Amino acid sequence: MFSGPPRELQRLSDTRWACRYIACRNLMDRLTAVIRVLEEISDEPNPTRAVEARGLLCQIDIKFIALLTVFRKVLGDTKLLSDMLQSSKIDLCKAIDLIETLRQTLEEYRNEGETFNELWNTVIETCANCNISKVIKQKRATQTASRLDDGVVTSTLGQRTQVDSKEAFRHNGGNTGSKSVKQQLLEGRNGVLFAEAYGSDLPDLKNEINQARRLFERNRAKGKETPTTLMDLVKFLDPFKDVLFELFRLCKLSLFC
Repeated sequence: MFSGPPRELQRLSDTRWACRYIACRNLMDRLTAVIRVLEEISDEPNPTRAVEARGLLCQIDIKFIALLTVFRKVLGDTKLLSDMLQSSKIDLCKAIDLIETLRQTLEEYRNEGETFNELWNTVIETCANCNISKVIKQKRATQTASRLDDGVVTSTLGQRTQVDSKEAFRHNGGNTGSKSVKQQLLEGRNGVLFAEAYGSDLPDLKNEINQARRLFERNRAKGKETPTTLMDLVKFLDPFKDVLFELFRLCKLSLFC
């Protein structure tokens, strides 16, 4: 059904972010397979398993996919920082730089309209691939008590109501969208082919390019020089090679191409 090696859902940890990113990534990439398995289980004669599967299927809607998309992107960026902070060879100065770039990245995610549009396009595409409705359905119709007649009532329950629109999701928590870095590498087909030829993990590579760009901007703001040649770039990335692994590896390979 899918090319490449098999993937498994990771057991979540309370202290390591990496497993949560991998779990979100694997679930989103294999969501069609997960839905198919749940549908098969829901038809089994075992009532307990069937009921649990149907319950999970009912929860996989456009809102679930939207939140999964947001978490995948945000956790993908924080994973780089998490890996550095847990490294036995941690450089505190470099870690501080990476913390600041991550903070700037998350702030831009909240403020850029293009970011949210790219996120929403991913949500719609995933819904189409999984044959999921693009409309947020109300769970049940609420009834107003008769004693509230002739009054102005916005909600009889202390909860937030969801509206079935793109803007509703944006204002109800979708502002933490994703920042595409395709203009850095993935807009160029040659860059994609080069990365694929050497077995790079493209989602991780995109996250690493994003963080590297923030590091460049931070250096420029401090008046420091930024890399102008490929050799300079390799030297610049060397302190981050354990965190920006895919990007550092491709840059070193490029020196010999």
